[in-house]
Amino acid sequence: MHNTSKQYDEVIAQCRELFINKMKDYGPSWRILRPRSVTDQIFIKAKRIRTLELNGDTMVGEDIWPEFVGIINYGIIGLIQLRLGCSDTVDISNEQALSMYDELIAATKALMIAKNTDYGEAWRDMRISSYTDLILTKIQRTKEIENHGGATLVSEGIDANYQDMINYSVFALIRHNEQLSTDSQG
Repeated sequence: MHNTSKQYDEVIAQCRELFINKMKDYGPSWRILRPRSVTDQIFIKAKRIRTLELNGDTMVGEDIWPEFVGIINYGIIGLIQLRLGCSDTVDISNEQALSMYDELIAATKALMIAKNTDYGEAWRDMRISSYTDLILTKIQRTKEIENHGGATLVSEGIDANYQDMINYSVFALIRHNEQLSTDSQG
């Protein structure tokens, strides 16, 4: 039996640890990024995943899994930037950034739990490549919304799209961790 909530927390713990360590190296230097630039960072990661899924070869020796971690962390950065706006300087501490990370990932997990209940964990029966395509679709939608100054007529906003990108990435990493566990047992 799966415990999606626990698996979600395990994936986020890995992402959070990387987020903390990167802030030890750079601080929250990403505060300078405009939300559009964050969207483009997520695009670069998703595009690399799709390219590797299609081609199967990597020239830099790194597989797709760190890219899903990057999408999660940049998704949270995007949510922070939407809330605070971009800055010309680093205007928050590492501790403030981490506090916001925790708050926003909790809200994103709550959204996942609500949708997961409604959809009956359908994501478990999807192909990982479908998560990639859905993330790329959410990026395209986000770019369109950004091009319209953030306004939508009937659609969810940029924040909801970032949350969906995060959650699809978590699903991919849960599935990857399950496969690693199965491989180590077999």
